[in-house]
Amino acid sequence: MAIYLWAGKDRSGKKQKGEIEADNLPLARQMVVKKGVVIRTIKLKPKDLMAYFPAIGGKVKDKDKVIFVRQFSTMIDAGLPLVQCLDILQDQQENATFKRVIKQIKKSVEEGSTLSDAIKAHPKVFDNLFHNLVAAGEIGGILDVILNRLAAYIEKMASLKKKVKSALTYPAIVVSIAVIVVTVILIFVIPVFTKLFTDAGVKLPTMTLLVMNASDFTKHYIHWMILGIILLVIGIRRIRRTPKGRYVFDQMALRAPVFGILLKKIAVARFTRTLGTMLSSGVPILDGLEVVAATAGNSVVEKAIRDARTSISEGRPVAEPLAETHVFPPMVTQMIAVGEATGALDNMLGKIADFYDEEVDTAVGSLTSMLEPLLILFLGVTIGFLLVAMYLPIFQLADVVAR
Repeated sequence: MAIYLWAGKDRSGKKQKGEIEADNLPLARQMVVKKGVVIRTIKLKPKDLMAYFPAIGGKVKDKDKVIFVRQFSTMIDAGLPLVQCLDILQDQQENATFKRVIKQIKKSVEEGSTLSDAIKAHPKVFDNLFHNLVAAGEIGGILDVILNRLAAYIEKMASLKKKVKSALTYPAIVVSIAVIVVTVILIFVIPVFTKLFTDAGVKLPTMTLLVMNASDFTKHYIHWMILGIILLVIGIRRIRRTPKGRYVFDQMALRAPVFGILLKKIAVARFTRTLGTMLSSGVPILDGLEVVAATAGNSVVEKAIRDARTSISEGRPVAEPLAETHVFPPMVTQMIAVGEATGALDNMLGKIADFYDEEVDTAVGSLTSMLEPLLILFLGVTIGFLLVAMYLPIFQLADVVAR
């Protein structure tokens, strides 16, 4: 079916416009006339360029999804039919990619598909957790409640992601600027001093010779260095795509001196938040663990959850196999054991998630305050070394002239 854009006036003379789906133009005209509209113009809607290149379409942000889910929940709670809800949400969506996804979901629902199955067809926008929770909401008849929980979950995870980015962005920017500045000095500034010292014929200190050799090497082999860095990045990415390579890199990340502790706290917060949300929505524990493992974001944590799930499926309590993985801190497994014993595991997981959210906040703040002086020291030592190395011979030349 094609989409047609129309404009005209209703019976009261008020201007109206919109779009309608139909097999052909005459049928579209009839459908608009039936609405009591005197048509002024009606034409085929131009194709969206991104429809031809879906791979380069815009990204659907967490903020867009939160607004979508909250509005969807409100409309369902008010008693609106699913298709009407999706139609309204599609019309008011500004993100072109998300608008196209909602339209496809609406079409699937109109054709008889369940909402969860229609959502499952768009894994780049809606992950396994989203699909499973919507399915649980449909089965239990509490879709509006589930959608509200999903919105809260997405907001919490977006906040967690933002904290991680803020922790990594500052040092990455400072180090990048330092590398660029040092490279520019080595390629353009040091050669000027080199020519000056060569013409003067003075004996150069060891650190000056070291800097001059580094400058000469960088100047002649900078293109090979850049190529080497590019090939190294490509190689690391390819290795990370293999299960074994990804596991090794994830293991190294968790064991890193400072960042490892932060990453482990983030993994615990994500695990407890996701599993708690699923359990409170009525998803069985084994199904919940399967989804949590798939969305863990770290292959070491994923393996630990899958191993624990296997033990739990054999009848063991939840806390024991999680403790045996040595990935989750003792406090976490002990609190899970208490929650399991009291029959309030979902509430306990939520409390653990809130605690570790605060822990991540504290860790990010400590990391930032610790990295700032270290990075300043790094910049000062690096630039200072280059300056001292270049000015030492100038001081020697000044002494010679003074004599």
